[in-house]
Amino acid sequence: MAVNIDITKSYVLQSIHEKAKPETMFFSDRYFTTGKSDIHTEDKILVEYKKSGERKLAHFVPERGGAIPIERDGYTVAEFGPAYIAERLPLSADELAARGFGEPLIAGSTPAQRAIRLLAEDLETLEKRTRRRIEWMCAQLMQNNALTMQEYIDINTPGETKHIQFYDTATEHTYTPQNKWNSSNANIIGDVHAMCEMLSDRGMAATDLLIGTDVADVFYKNEELYTMLNKNIAINFGSVNERNILPGVNELGSFNFRGHSLRVFVVGHKYENDNGVTQSYFPSDAAMVTFPNCGRVAYSAVTLMPYGSPDFATIAKSRVTKLFVDNPHNTRAVELYSRPIAMPRYYTPFIFAASVVS
Repeated sequence: MAVNIDITKSYVLQSIHEKAKPETMFFSDRYFTTGKSDIHTEDKILVEYKKSGERKLAHFVPERGGAIPIERDGYTVAEFGPAYIAERLPLSADELAARGFGEPLIAGSTPAQRAIRLLAEDLETLEKRTRRRIEWMCAQLMQNNALTMQEYIDINTPGETKHIQFYDTATEHTYTPQNKWNSSNANIIGDVHAMCEMLSDRGMAATDLLIGTDVADVFYKNEELYTMLNKNIAINFGSVNERNILPGVNELGSFNFRGHSLRVFVVGHKYENDNGVTQSYFPSDAAMVTFPNCGRVAYSAVTLMPYGSPDFATIAKSRVTKLFVDNPHNTRAVELYSRPIAMPRYYTPFIFAASVVS
């Protein structure tokens, strides 16, 4: 029995989108999670994070002196209105009549059935683009401890720029090796240990070492690392068990950097920037230490006018779908909206070293 689906209904579009299987990402899935409390009903979000590593001791007091007040740990909170991600994929009558990729010459599908299939494919395309943008936000935050979002009025016209930073005057998330890692006097083990100690001083334990593709080449050739791996000594320095976990992301294995046991990831997955140039999410000559779930992605509410409604509606979801109809031009389009903001859970939970190889 045929089932008629009314795609003009907002809940139908939302249901079709939510049933799509999301594309797996590295930075946003491993280091930035989203919980129920991260979906906000307001236009602006409270961006908050706290300083870890508080080491003060409790005070002794006289028996009858009572408790004494103490200062709270460092805690930062600010209000921020995330930029909109909103894109549309139009469907014309000609595109609807055309045979789809991989579709039989005599498919037997009606225009209405083909429209449903194309709508689902369009939503999947928009979702992948949105996921890549969120992945870019997470990667940029971990490299810069800040985010700059360029808004666009249309596909070719830049609008306003939104900027948010997670420090006061100078960031404390960077490390500079004394010597390049591909030089004769490189000290990779010492440098990575020092980066881990920077997190330890803030009360956080590093578990991951991220390196770019050029740095990975140096890892394979570094004599100190090679000697440590091949020595059958009492301490367990590490093991190489290279495997691919995502397109463009490989795990080398686990290494012990003077007590800090880290999983080493080679990060080389890419995206196409706004100018049509292919770029890596992570620099090929950089390194970083961090740990999973060090940040989160929160979403502000989306305000729009749903199809067929004369009134605006504010919807609290990570993604909001909408149907757009242009009757004079026989065009219909599906739109996908999102208002994400990536933020650290703690003050600088990552240490980034740029240009560690020349």
